[in-house]
Amino acid sequence: MRRDDRTRVIVTSLLVGVVLLALWQAAVARNPPGKGLPGPVAVAQTAAEMLAHPFYSNGPNDKGIGLQLMASLGRLTVGYVAASLTAIMLGVVLGLSPTLYRAVNPYIQVLKPISPLAWMPLFLYTIKDSAQAAVLVIFMSSLWPTLANTAFGVASIRRDYLNVAALLQMSWWRRLIVVILPAAAPAIVAGLRISIGSAWVAIVAAEMLIGGTGIGYFVWNEWNNLALTSVIFAILAIGLIGVLLDVGLGRMARRLAYTE
Repeated sequence: MRRDDRTRVIVTSLLVGVVLLALWQAAVARNPPGKGLPGPVAVAQTAAEMLAHPFYSNGPNDKGIGLQLMASLGRLTVGYVAASLTAIMLGVVLGLSPTLYRAVNPYIQVLKPISPLAWMPLFLYTIKDSAQAAVLVIFMSSLWPTLANTAFGVASIRRDYLNVAALLQMSWWRRLIVVILPAAAPAIVAGLRISIGSAWVAIVAAEMLIGGTGIGYFVWNEWNNLALTSVIFAILAIGLIGVLLDVGLGRMARRLAYTE
C-alpha cells in the first residue's frame, strides 16, 4: 500500500472512531443520572484509574487488570502451545497418508463442531482442578483448526519435493524439518491464526465459569458489582489483546507466504 493510501485509511479510520464515540456519548446523555449504560467519558475515566495501578492485589476478588490479563494469557499460552504441537504432528501424519486421513476424518468432523465449553464438566469431574480444566478447554478450542489446516497443507505438497527427499535418502525427521514443514508452513500458520482467536474467545468464557483469576472472571465479578464502566473497559481490553494476537500471526503468515 502506498504512503498516501495508508494515510487516507488511517485518517478515515480515526474519523469513524470519533463519530462512533460521539454517537455513543450522545445516546447515553439522554439517560437519567445513574441509569443506563455509561458513556465513553466515564469508561475513559475508569480506564485511567485501572491502568494507573494494573498489578495491585488486595485479595482473591480484588486484583488489578494487569494481573487478570496475565493469568488469562498464561492459561492461553499453555493450552495453545500444547494444542498446536499436537495438531501439527497429527496433521503431518494425516496429510502424508490419504488412507489414514479418510479413515480418521469422520471422527474429526464429529468432534470439531462441539463447543469447547461442553467439555468443561468432564474436565472438572476427571481432574478436579478448575485451572487445569480451563487449560484443557483452550487445548480443545485450538486443536481442530490447526489440525485441519496442517493436514491440508501437507497433503497439498508437490510430490516432487517428497520424491527428491526420498532420492537423497533423508531421514524422516530431516525430511520433516527441511521439506514438509517449510512447504506446508503457510497453511499451518493460517490454522494457528484461526486457533488463537478461538482460544482467546474460549478462555474468557471458561474463566467466567471457573472463577478465581483471569479477565473472564474479572468481567463477571465486575458485573456482579454493577461496575459497568469496568465491564466495558475489560471488553475493550479483550478485543485489543485479540487484535494484537491476530496481527502477530498475520505478519508471520505474510513472511511465510510464497508462490511456486
